[in-house]
Amino acid sequence: MQLGMIGLGRMGGNIVRRLLRAGHTAVVYDRSPEAVAALVEAGATGAASLEDLVAKLDVPRAAWVMLPAGAATEDTVNRLAPLMQRDDTIIDGGNSFYKDDIRRAAALREHGLHYVDVGTSGGVWGLERGYCMMIGGDKTAVDRLDPIFATLAPGIGDVSRTPGRESRDPRAEQGYIHAGPSGAGHFVKMIHNGIEYGLMQAYAEGFDILRHANSEELPAAQRFDLDLGDIAEVWRRGSVVSSWLLDLTAAALARDEHLDAFSGFVADSGEGRWTLNAAIEEAVPANVLAAALYARFRSREHASFADKMLSAMRKGFGGHQEPK
Repeated sequence: MQLGMIGLGRMGGNIVRRLLRAGHTAVVYDRSPEAVAALVEAGATGAASLEDLVAKLDVPRAAWVMLPAGAATEDTVNRLAPLMQRDDTIIDGGNSFYKDDIRRAAALREHGLHYVDVGTSGGVWGLERGYCMMIGGDKTAVDRLDPIFATLAPGIGDVSRTPGRESRDPRAEQGYIHAGPSGAGHFVKMIHNGIEYGLMQAYAEGFDILRHANSEELPAAQRFDLDLGDIAEVWRRGSVVSSWLLDLTAAALARDEHLDAFSGFVADSGEGRWTLNAAIEEAVPANVLAAALYARFRSREHASFADKMLSAMRKGFGGHQEPK
């Protein structure tokens, strides 16, 4: 199947590479000619502009926008829409705010265009591991794009199957779902990222307590010099708290137990704030998620070892760099 990709950064470029490896075709565009050239070398067709990209796509067209949420995505969708024809599809695979998706979908529907929002998780590892996708949009467009989503998804792999799911939608255990109408995909991804904040904060605080177990504030008999790398490693194997985040933590501690390469300035990309706004609108308590977000704000004034660990995890799964 053919796909147009706009934005060839860490995730956009690797999404194209994964599709090409599976025999799909792609037309690619980015403001950076070097990024386009790299994908052309991998087998994609390059485009010099949005107009050129649309002209090179087969009808009905599918163009995936993989850009930062906000102005960059909004501007690109607004420029792309007039170039498309009835029954074409615009896909937003970034981390857009779900209410923006609802608005865009309604506006594009008036012109006969489909809008699909894809909450995409997988970070810099998606090329090899696959991407977990939470998809919003009308059934016609989502079903038409299924070959793309099926290729990008991680598949069942070695994850044990959940008993009782035999009659349920099989796409979920392949690593992607059609969550609902436009906006539903990014809404689910938004909550996913809010939960991610809480999980990361729990690991970070726990390891910070372990690190200070030899504090002079404690009686001598209660002081322990603990090997954090070994603790992370043993917890990966059979422990109830094992996870991919713990895998990344163990890898970071194996390289540098003191995490000296990190300042501990922990950024937030917006989804945690949006998650709390949704909780407020629904009158749902979200104590842990709120505390995790506020801890990131605090890290920008006074960083701790826990904050360094948060930075290490963010770099591990998403390639996020601390601000200089």
